Amino acid sequence: MTSVTAQLNSLRIAPRKVRLVADLIKGLEVKVAEEQLRYFVKRGALPISKLVKSAIANARNNAKIPQTEDLYIKDIRVDEGRVLKRHMPRARGRASLIKKRSSRVMLTLETRPAQTK
Repeated sequence: MTSVTAQLNSLRIAPRKVRLVADLIKGLEVKVAEEQLRYFVKRGALPISKLVKSAIANARNNAKIPQTEDLYIKDIRVDEGRVLKRHMPRARGRASLIKKRSSRVMLTLETRPAQTK
């Protein structure tokens, strides 16, 4: 059982929005996950789709796994990234804080064990 990782840093989408997409594909085979992401309408689907493709490329080139059909998404974790702090003018000369959140996504692929008959 070989595992391969890929990481996406500083994705400028809030983590709770990206987790909706990540929870959808957790545990799926790579081909099924790519198909799901292609038709999912959330904004976080495109960057996660690119991350899955990057992890597949890592499996082929770095881990020397020729059969990518055996890969499945073992774990996908969405953590909070850097928070950009901006200010918006309010009444009576005050300012309120606006937090522009970012995400850090870590993806782990693993090969399925051989089926015994």
